[in-house]
Amino acid sequence: MYRVRVRSVPPVVLALRRFPNPRLTGIGAGLFASLTMFVLACVDRLLFDSSELVYGLLFLPVSALTALWVRPADLVTAPISVPIAFAVGVFPISGGSEGFGGQVMGLVTALAVHAGWLYGGTLIAGLIASVRKVRQMRARRRYVLAQGRGGAPAPASERAPRSAASAAAAAKPVRAGAGGAGAVARRPQRP
Repeated sequence: MYRVRVRSVPPVVLALRRFPNPRLTGIGAGLFASLTMFVLACVDRLLFDSSELVYGLLFLPVSALTALWVRPADLVTAPISVPIAFAVGVFPISGGSEGFGGQVMGLVTALAVHAGWLYGGTLIAGLIASVRKVRQMRARRRYVLAQGRGGAPAPASERAPRSAASAAAAAKPVRAGAGGAGAVARRPQRP
């Protein structure tokens, strides 16, 4: 007798399955990350007096969510859009002086000082996107192998096309004594 092994699903996995699971396009993921980081930076400026630690800690889960919510076809955009979102969000807390030049210098300085958070979030997004891509490739490979192993024969439209000569040779019966198995029937030539 065979016993069926039933695996129980951990409660953490059940709780995570209840969360929303949107699938954003590449542009949508970039807009989500940029807008979220800008709003979080404004909240950080109001509540925590432009704390770099708070901004950096909030950047990490936004990076992870961006990589988790992007569509499988646009996985490559997650590690690209996350640093852009960091730069957009750091603008309110950069603390530059008056004028355009002072604001740009404050932004560049803030990006240089917070490079550790920037690299950390980009690494998280890159790792999540890479793991998702590998899982997608394995699932596709398993599907193709399952289709070739036990599935029904492929329809004629999906089979590899035969050459015209082999199709004609397969369709015509060979007369007895007309050569061997490798002989090819010749057509009479027109004048």
